[in-house]
Amino acid sequence: MEEFLKKEYYGNNVEHYFITLAIILGGLLVLRLFRKSILNKLKRWASSTDTKLDDYIVGGIQKFGLPILNFVVIYFGLQYLTLPDRVEKLVQNALVVIFAFYAVRMISSFVRLSLESFIKSKEEGEEKLKQLAGIMLIINAILWGMGLLFIFNNFGYDVTAIIAGLGIGGIAIALAAQNILGDLFNYFVIFFDRPFEIGDFITVDDKKGTVEYIGIKTTRLKSITGEQLIFSNSDLTNSRIHNFKRMARRRIVFSLGVIYQTSPQLLEKIPTILKEIVAAQPGVTFDRAHFSKFGASSLDYEVVYFVETSEYNQYMDLQQKINMQIFHAFAAEKIEFAYPTQTLFLTREDKED
Repeated sequence: MEEFLKKEYYGNNVEHYFITLAIILGGLLVLRLFRKSILNKLKRWASSTDTKLDDYIVGGIQKFGLPILNFVVIYFGLQYLTLPDRVEKLVQNALVVIFAFYAVRMISSFVRLSLESFIKSKEEGEEKLKQLAGIMLIINAILWGMGLLFIFNNFGYDVTAIIAGLGIGGIAIALAAQNILGDLFNYFVIFFDRPFEIGDFITVDDKKGTVEYIGIKTTRLKSITGEQLIFSNSDLTNSRIHNFKRMARRRIVFSLGVIYQTSPQLLEKIPTILKEIVAAQPGVTFDRAHFSKFGASSLDYEVVYFVETSEYNQYMDLQQKINMQIFHAFAAEKIEFAYPTQTLFLTREDKED
């Protein structure tokens, strides 16, 4: 038996191979027992607390920490063997790549969970979560870039030269892609300043629609006629935007006209009729009703009131109800609505014999 253990293969005897195998299997078994017993207890404890931080930490250990430790156990087990320099270097580089991969994923996951928790705590946080994908795209690009620099540095490359080259290349790219970078910057302006959010109904110049998607380059709206409107983020931040979802109440102004043949007594009575009809509507605050001007073919009245809602359909239901009641009230008082007319006056001239 001792003679068998002393036999050498590829620079290591059988005993060394058995010890390496025992270290690897023992380490993996310990990690498995840790996950089955201690880690599961930690998960139950974390789920019973009010804070989410411990849930993130325990979940990160399970999802990213344990895979890294598995490879670390294998690496330390292989250290007991005498390996060729080329193989030794290959093993070290593999461990660096694996460590960087899981470390970047762990940091990215922790950042995302932290941002989600922060955004949910804010007003309308659920709607804001839909815009998080663009932010995470930028964060992940930075994290993976740092991870690659870490790998190159451990591979023996001159990271300073790489960064300098990236800096020069970055300036060239920035000059060639000013519009894209401008839209990217304005995406962050929209995300943090919140002039509008997904689900808001907005007007941009003469275009109207509901915000469906906010990306790092463009924002997309669904118009009231059904087609999709696409704006660059720079165009939106440089435009005057009307956000109707933020409107707490709607100011309504409408006019109507009556014929010139209406008696003075009825002219004085009309503002009172209009006020009673408008003020009686639920969810409406009456402002004023006045005989405003002498029109070309009518005596014009102007009515102003507020609808205590931003919903357009509710406003139209109220306006329809007001119009019908005005029509019935005017009919009862025999007040005639005006319409465009022309009166032609004829004079008779007697001819001399």
